[in-house]
Amino acid sequence: MRFNSEIQYLKGVGPRRAAALARIGIATLGDLLHFLPRRYIDRTMITPIGSLKANVTATIIGRILGKGILKGKRQRLEVVIGDDTGYVALIWFAGLRYLEKTFTKGEIYAITGPVTYFQQLQMVHPEIERIEDIDSQLIHTGRIVPIYPSTAELKESGLSGRVMRQIINRALESVGDMIHDHLPADYLKEYDQWPLLRAILNIHYPESTDCIERARKRLAFDELLQLQYLILNTRRNYTSVNKRHRYLAPGQKLKTFVTALPFKLTDAQADAVREIFADMKNDKPMHRLLQGDVGCGKTVVAMLASVYAAENKLQTAFMAPTELLAEQHYHNWREPLAAIGIEAALISGKQIKSEKNENILRLQEGDISIIFGTHALLSAPIKFKNLGLAIIDEQHRFGVLQRGQLIGKGDHPDTLVMTATPIPRTLALTLYGDLDITSIRSLPPGRQPTKTVWRSAASRPEIYKFLKTKLQDGEQIFFIYPLVEKSDKMELQAAEEEYHRLKDTVFSDFKVGLVHGRIKKDAREKAIRDFRDRKLDILVATTVIEVGIDIPSASIMVIEHAERFGLSQLHQLRGRVGRGGKPGTAIAIAVPPISEIANRRLDLFAATSDGFQISEADLKLRGPGEFFGTRQHGLPELKIADLSIDTDLLPITRKIAIHLLADDKSLDREEHHLLIYLAEAADFRQTLTRFG
Repeated sequence: MRFNSEIQYLKGVGPRRAAALARIGIATLGDLLHFLPRRYIDRTMITPIGSLKANVTATIIGRILGKGILKGKRQRLEVVIGDDTGYVALIWFAGLRYLEKTFTKGEIYAITGPVTYFQQLQMVHPEIERIEDIDSQLIHTGRIVPIYPSTAELKESGLSGRVMRQIINRALESVGDMIHDHLPADYLKEYDQWPLLRAILNIHYPESTDCIERARKRLAFDELLQLQYLILNTRRNYTSVNKRHRYLAPGQKLKTFVTALPFKLTDAQADAVREIFADMKNDKPMHRLLQGDVGCGKTVVAMLASVYAAENKLQTAFMAPTELLAEQHYHNWREPLAAIGIEAALISGKQIKSEKNENILRLQEGDISIIFGTHALLSAPIKFKNLGLAIIDEQHRFGVLQRGQLIGKGDHPDTLVMTATPIPRTLALTLYGDLDITSIRSLPPGRQPTKTVWRSAASRPEIYKFLKTKLQDGEQIFFIYPLVEKSDKMELQAAEEEYHRLKDTVFSDFKVGLVHGRIKKDAREKAIRDFRDRKLDILVATTVIEVGIDIPSASIMVIEHAERFGLSQLHQLRGRVGRGGKPGTAIAIAVPPISEIANRRLDLFAATSDGFQISEADLKLRGPGEFFGTRQHGLPELKIADLSIDTDLLPITRKIAIHLLADDKSLDREEHHLLIYLAEAADFRQTLTRFG
């Protein structure tokens, strides 16, 4: 067995378990050894049952003496476990039937949990591990024991926590001697990192609790180094080619288009246009990120780039994350483009087949200059005559590979990606290190910050009273809900149910509409059109409206179950109001119990409307995994590194990757081996992404 050996050939795995492991990203022994415990239980101190005391957390080992489901005010399962010194009751109030079947009289278990006293000493809902033999006892008890993440499928495949520890132990025995460090010895010393073998051993079976973080830090270092290599190598590949298409000076169509705009470009927009046009004129393909707060005017900048491309006989692909947004862009810009003789069209998944086929043919023949669409633009039948510019809206909704697929439709086209989720600089270098970055930090003149408050659900009657006065004044309101239909598992208000309540009872004197992702396209379009045309006073929606929906007359938004939303998502939603002449108002309603972190999030939401401040705060509160999710960026998912605590590793790993990839590099033997390792890891990862 080797580090890259397939997991199914490890003793105790086999094809069925390997398939279950593959679904959580474990395909090789190396993947298995980088599968981190979600937490640890310190079982180095085993307490005799007879010595247990209340109000302490303890680990015991004993034999099951009896069990039974007891009736009473609250039904419970009681299992009695004992050793040579005494016995104690184990109590569960949930999953009784399942747990009752789990225990068999005479079996030996290791139990960890808090000891309490209620008529007797007891341990309520403790951690349990069955001990089968002396060898497994050495793996599972008497030490700091790892507890691994689990899924229903892993459990169904027999991969319990105990079994995971056994197969990881076997993997260590099989390949431990072959774990050679790819980091040069000088790097380990300079950056104070543990050798790889010690880190892997300590992440699974730590020598002490202090060793866990040292081990994780080394594995995080490796993961971030691979990430930086992938990003910077991608950038090097982009910048190593010359594009065939060329741009002349901006012409009459562009000037006419700018003159016809119903507003004057802000200084920040004009600066962004100059940067983008300079890139487009360059011999190398443009790869630029345009980031800015909600409503700062990124789309008009992108459209100016599209018109510039069309003037130079080049086609533009404008890819949006949702059909709703692609349709809106098309409807907003079709007529202004037609007025200067530029043909635009739309391709989406739900489009009528004949209409889609006609657009595909016209695109291939070059009759269409600007095509708006969703992921549908990536499909095989879609070909361009001369794709010169690829625009990707809300980049965090797509992946690097999807970006590559769209770019692959042309011969090194220029690429402009946009995001309304401003990104802290440290994270921008990590997630978008292959892109040049343009930021629009100012809002258009006259756009006022949206007034934001948050209230508990008990305030709804007063809120409804306030909203009725606003409706009577002719204002329009969004109501946002986190679910379409009520879930059995989550007691959250749902858009469908609340739509009927608001329409039939609370706001029966006003016109109420509904829009969400499951509504048919025609009905959805009609609801949005009616709201835009002021035929509706209230639009009940899910987060389908989060990105890009532009209805200037809507000035108020009510966000229900606001405690369930992330800070950046709340900010995106808030950006849908206050886009017209009237200042916007956002009311976040939170339903108790409200956690401490949700409280802090809502306080920050009410305190600032600056998207750059919001992004920094969200990163600190939730970490980048939830902030956007690196998987959505198409980058390798960070399984070990945590960018909220590992920011110190970013400049180090970036510096190393730049050194390794430099054209004039002078690498020693160990550095050369590291470069080969990173290249092979990147190739393997991309192969898995495409075919796994």
